[in-house]
Amino acid sequence: MRVGTFVLAAQFPGQGQAEPLHRAVSTAEAAEAAGLDAVWLAEHHFVPYGVCPSAVVLAGLVLGRTRRIGVGTAVSVLPTAHPVALGEQAALLHLVSGGRFTLGVGRGGPWIDLAVFGGGRAAYEQGFPESLDLLLRWLREPAVDGPGPRYAFPRVPVVPRADEMAPDAVRGGPQVVVACTSPGTVRLAAERCLPMLLGMHCGDEEKAGMVALWRRAALEAGHPPEAVAAAGHVSAGVAQVGDTRAAAAETLRKAMPGWLQQGLAAHRTVDGAPRAMRDPHAYTELLCSLHPVGPPRLCADRLAATAERTGITRFALLVEGSGDLDTTLENVARLGGDVLPELA
Repeated sequence: MRVGTFVLAAQFPGQGQAEPLHRAVSTAEAAEAAGLDAVWLAEHHFVPYGVCPSAVVLAGLVLGRTRRIGVGTAVSVLPTAHPVALGEQAALLHLVSGGRFTLGVGRGGPWIDLAVFGGGRAAYEQGFPESLDLLLRWLREPAVDGPGPRYAFPRVPVVPRADEMAPDAVRGGPQVVVACTSPGTVRLAAERCLPMLLGMHCGDEEKAGMVALWRRAALEAGHPPEAVAAAGHVSAGVAQVGDTRAAAAETLRKAMPGWLQQGLAAHRTVDGAPRAMRDPHAYTELLCSLHPVGPPRLCADRLAATAERTGITRFALLVEGSGDLDTTLENVARLGGDVLPELA
């Protein structure tokens, strides 16, 4: 079981934008001290839901502040980034960190970001496969051209090469993980034998179904059964460790609805079309019911049950649901000090 933290740099009501960024870095450092497996860093643009606009930049800082823990993006949004630039950054972080970096990528949403960064709705609706394949080629080949239609450029050398220049321990380049929320994206990831990152809004039954679909599609694409079995999917969730389940859930009920209301309402679609927003109180209750929220034994049992039902043994758990730095750091310490021993 590999348990890590999912860090959104969430801006709660009444906070400035520097406060969640400071909390994000402190949480990452605390996760390493607590013996957790990884830190997964989110990326958002123009909304207080999360105030980190570049997960790879923050990953570079966290890698420099830590020595052991893995650091991944959850996720870098491909339709608003050039895949070659993102590939160069990923290779750089992979090399200088000794292989501790994982690149999570996703399609994102139909947000105003697409207008600001120039991709448009087409980059979101049709362009993701082209961007993903160009990114993968950049991380695996010595020289790459852009055949189009979105990215057309002559053949150029890959510098630095994540596979050739790395020491044996990190040869092969950084792992790439794909955020999946639809059957189409599940099949896309499976055809390339890339592990999935599954969202915290999903229950075990839905995640198990996506894993089963991924496995069928990966085998149909001709990937070896041993590679399919070793995929290493990641399950995102929420963790709040408390002396009782009621106390842990109350911590989240007091803070998360305000953050969700403020953060989700700030999203604007690229074409101005209205989008239904989740009810923040109902969503908080859903997250409390799905994920490890409660005393250490309950948290460990919940993680073990998800692993048994889905086959997923890597977790990225949101630990900042209180919105408070001290409470978040205590939560991380208890996740490592109280929950991990129960799992063992």
